[in-house]
Amino acid sequence: MSISWMDVLAGALKFLVRMFWYRSSVPSEFFFPIACDIWTVLCLYWMLSALRTEPVRSRESLGQWLGYVLPLALGVTLLFNPRAHYSWLGRRFAPDTIAVAGIVLTAAGVALAMWARLVPGENWSAAVSIRKNQELIRVGPYCIMRHPIYTGMLLGLLGTAVLVGEVRSLLALFILGLGSYLKARKEEVFRLREFGAGFEVHAKHTGMFLPRV
Repeated sequence: MSISWMDVLAGALKFLVRMFWYRSSVPSEFFFPIACDIWTVLCLYWMLSALRTEPVRSRESLGQWLGYVLPLALGVTLLFNPRAHYSWLGRRFAPDTIAVAGIVLTAAGVALAMWARLVPGENWSAAVSIRKNQELIRVGPYCIMRHPIYTGMLLGLLGTAVLVGEVRSLLALFILGLGSYLKARKEEVFRLREFGAGFEVHAKHTGMFLPRV
């Protein structure tokens, strides 16, 4: 008896439906490890891509760096540490049924962040700094947004917050969003100092995290 590729596809779909249906009582517990894997891929990509960057010409001080790194560390702990649901922090604000939407948003946000990281190449820096031979990037997602990496990461964090579905994840999202905004503002001060009128023109035609309408 011959088996067509349609039979294989139908069997695979039935398997997936049964698997998700079986786990539908606690879908957040099923998808959360997958979300962690997606973020791990991003972190590994970040570390590998950081090996090929231009030398730094000027950078922020250690105090300025700690000013946004420490809040970011707090936000990450609240979001990804399952033990952080103390008292009201563990109250649910979203039903488990929207966990699928959360994982989709997480994957989409991380994909955007990776694309936005790929575009600047050796000009990218994790800290607020200006590199040797620094260029003002205006291609790819940067033609409509000045900080698409943060846009992607915040979208992914929103997805993970929805997936977790507890109040602590909303607090984490607020802290991480505020930290990203403060860091982006510092980066723009550096870019304005470096590129002057060129950056001002770029800023008039783009939004910080979203396309200008």
